[in-house]
Amino acid sequence: MKNFVDLNLGFGDAENYKKRENKQLLNRYFIRNDELYEILRPSTYFLIGDKGTGKTAYSLYLSNNEFQNTSSYLNHIRETEYVKFIKLKQEKHLTLTDYTNIWKVLIYLLLSQQIRKAEKVNIFSNKYSKFQPLQESIDAFYKSAFTPELIYALNIVEESKEVAELMHSHFKISGEEKHKESFKESKFQINLLYIQRRFEDALGSLKLEKNHILFIDGIDIRPRNIDFEDYLECVKGLANAIWTLNNDFFSKIRDSKGRLKVVILVRPDIFSQLGLQNLNNKARDNGVLLDWKTIYPNIQNQNSLN
Repeated sequence: MKNFVDLNLGFGDAENYKKRENKQLLNRYFIRNDELYEILRPSTYFLIGDKGTGKTAYSLYLSNNEFQNTSSYLNHIRETEYVKFIKLKQEKHLTLTDYTNIWKVLIYLLLSQQIRKAEKVNIFSNKYSKFQPLQESIDAFYKSAFTPELIYALNIVEESKEVAELMHSHFKISGEEKHKESFKESKFQINLLYIQRRFEDALGSLKLEKNHILFIDGIDIRPRNIDFEDYLECVKGLANAIWTLNNDFFSKIRDSKGRLKVVILVRPDIFSQLGLQNLNNKARDNGVLLDWKTIYPNIQNQNSLN
């Protein structure tokens, strides 16, 4: 029998399980409890819990394993992304609505690349699919070297004119674009809206075999160099985008076996500041709360049952 100090009890920070050599360790220790299945519900958009309750561990377990016909991917927001959002706000005079639209495009891009890797090739060659010209546009912009991280995804927003032109060109070649369009650098919002609609056309045309979840982590930590108001405005835009996409777009895609969903990992105190309407109902109906606190009599009762 090993001494306690010799036991491998895993890592305190779940991000370590993202490394290839540690994935099996997480699988060995992870318990598939009710919360795991609740996260997979179509109506769950928010994974809520204090630091250390396991939000990242749940999302990483699902990202490391295809579970219940669901392909998942975990993405982090870091200081660099906040800085880029603030720079865009200053240069483009952005509002909260603009932040929301930017997040929609970023989520669409990250999900489309996840779908591309996880789904069978033949779903993209369907004659009714508009996904092929979308992917050709993305490949042309990123020179077939896109890395599914927010820092790289933001390039598509920063160069919205070039991206809109590429999409227009490839959709026109495929016969999906009938009218001539002109894009200007000064028309940032118009370019962004055009890109957003092209993503929606493409994603809405797919007949998916699997469910796809994009987890977004890291919004609990405000970088020291970012003002609270700038941070909160960025996070609010993300929350509004997630609610709108899940509720108004992804849930209404028809004739697809697989479903799309995006989930954010968030502390309760940050969740309360997201500015969403009917917050309590959203937490109850669209959230999973990780809270492992208990009282001593419950422990005594459990011991007596054992």
